[in-house]
Amino acid sequence: MDGVALNAGAMAAAVRDGERSSEELVRACLERCNAVEDTVAAWAHLDPEFALAQATERDQARRSGAPLGPLHGVPVGVKDIFDTSDMPTENGTPLHAGRRPTWDATVVTLLRAAGAVIMGKTVTTELAVFHPGKTRNPRDPERTPGGSSSGSAAAVAAGMVPLAIGSQTNGSVIRPAAYCGVYGFKPTWGLISRHGMLKQSRHLDHVGVMARSIEDAALLTEALIAYDDKDPDCRPRARPALLATAMEDFPLAPKFAWVRTPAWEQAEPDLHEAFAELIEHLGDQVDEDELPPLFAEAYDWHRTILEADLARGFAKEHERGAAQLSETLRQMIERGQRRLAVDYNRAVDGIGVLNALVSGIFEWHDVILTPATTGQAPRGLESTGSPVFCTPWTLCGMPALTVPLLRGPDGLPIGVQLVAPRGDDARLLRAARWLVERVGE
Repeated sequence: MDGVALNAGAMAAAVRDGERSSEELVRACLERCNAVEDTVAAWAHLDPEFALAQATERDQARRSGAPLGPLHGVPVGVKDIFDTSDMPTENGTPLHAGRRPTWDATVVTLLRAAGAVIMGKTVTTELAVFHPGKTRNPRDPERTPGGSSSGSAAAVAAGMVPLAIGSQTNGSVIRPAAYCGVYGFKPTWGLISRHGMLKQSRHLDHVGVMARSIEDAALLTEALIAYDDKDPDCRPRARPALLATAMEDFPLAPKFAWVRTPAWEQAEPDLHEAFAELIEHLGDQVDEDELPPLFAEAYDWHRTILEADLARGFAKEHERGAAQLSETLRQMIERGQRRLAVDYNRAVDGIGVLNALVSGIFEWHDVILTPATTGQAPRGLESTGSPVFCTPWTLCGMPALTVPLLRGPDGLPIGVQLVAPRGDDARLLRAARWLVERVGE
């Protein structure tokens, strides 16, 4: 089988068993990059010689009998907002052009410890907010790939790498994964360290992953979970058995709560029809439920927190280089400068309130089922689409996963988003696997 067609788990097993070398896998991925990168433009930094040098090191380690990590020899893309000591990290803005960090972000350190080959840095939107980068959707280059983890989603969807990491502060993992037709997983807030990642908002920032299967998403996420005292919201905890739980037999078929959210009227008519068919197909395994009315406040609360935190975190960029910022980001920062502390604190306090309120749904259901986006990827490259179906779950810090189950009127993917309570990441992945297998029957 062609190396790029293998999933990440199969790649790791092939390297471990000596059936494939890491160099073979990296060369296959580089050949794919050569074939499609001019069209997709997923990479902010890609050095083929350096990627091959890493692969050579991984192969030498295997031959020497050294212990092998779960991702040994597997190529992985890294969003260009995670610091890398041996590659530039420019955060999608000319204000940071040429930036060369001294240290790795914690997730990069963990990737290296797991044996991964850091293929390169994938494109992000400007400072991981809304203004698009150069990346195009591999399913249709005239459409947006989403953002802000646009390069990571596109690189995985185009077969350039089997895995990539991204980040989500609103909808920046779920949305591009849904638009590009891959699996995007945003784990529970605080589960993965954000040290060395571009900081937008302590209360909203999450690390996430892109993959071509649930198994691979679980494999990568599990490798990134470790306590890190450099992230104030990481807590010492046992590493959850994400991969084993996701792939084990189902003790009971999961029960889904179909939730439209307050954003339902913003969805495209074709999405309405696609979800109606899905709900009918699931039959007794799904119930329609409603979020408590207070969830309507989630969008304003999220905006209040995000804009105030952007004003604080990007103060230097605004002061020294406002003219080089997009108008959208400049306005967000300037609105954030005018936010009142009392409104900010009320919004932060609302996070706990919403989590408590939604717990009633999970008394009778394993996961919430809801759209990932308003529809298929929009035409044009001037925006990255709407994150409105992601906002409440990001604000609450709940784990969310998009699976490419549905199709739009042009044959493009529409993501189905699954959401679970904080800390229920493993059960979320298992329920998603059941759904994929059931709908695929």
